[in-house]
Amino acid sequence: MTKRGNVWLGAAGIVEENGKYLVVKKKYGGLKGKWSFPAGFVDEGETVDEAAIREIHEETGIVAEPVRIAGIRTGVIKNAISDNLVVFYMKKSGGDLKAEEGEIEKACFLTKDELLRDPDTSSMIPYFLGDKDEFKTEMNPGNQFGYTTYKLFHNP
Repeated sequence: MTKRGNVWLGAAGIVEENGKYLVVKKKYGGLKGKWSFPAGFVDEGETVDEAAIREIHEETGIVAEPVRIAGIRTGVIKNAISDNLVVFYMKKSGGDLKAEEGEIEKACFLTKDELLRDPDTSSMIPYFLGDKDEFKTEMNPGNQFGYTTYKLFHNP
């Protein structure tokens, strides 16, 4: 059991501007050194869309607003922890790009092609940048996470 209990809820944002996507490399955890969408846990008294706005701003300095839901990533870690992430398509509305120094190694905008070619891109990014509406259950994002069940729902 963690301080969050056994049911986790997170939020992430896909911010696209001029054909490039906002991504970060975290300094810790299972995504350390991997490009991923800005994301984090929902805090008490906060809605999931508010968490996405907050996390993007905290991690990157970018202000963005949700447009619609891109999909959901859901899984179970070590047969015990329900780990759920709501992913939003978001529109940049302001801010200046600056990586949060405590958690984030780097924050930048990269093209889809750059992300798809980079071996440091997390396995979730190509799935969410695809154009297929699908439900994927046969995916392992990496043994470092300890998922016993992992599913992705995408709504392009």
